[in-house]
Amino acid sequence: MDNDVRQLRNGAGLSQQALGERLGVSRQTINAIEQGRYDPSLPLAIRLARFFGRSVEEIFHCDD
Repeated sequence: MDNDVRQLRNGAGLSQQALGERLGVSRQTINAIEQGRYDPSLPLAIRLARFFGRSVEEIFHCDD
């Protein structure tokens, strides 16, 4: 699944560590999401969306 987490995080001026701390996950989790190696759980996807003021669908894109 493609996503815009890296672009949104960079736009907010946050490191992976800082974003992870704000969301209650590790830097490695943020890195894995950004690299497309890990699809977040629904609760984490919702936390990411709320944090950036977007919908889940605006951040995560199914690669049909």
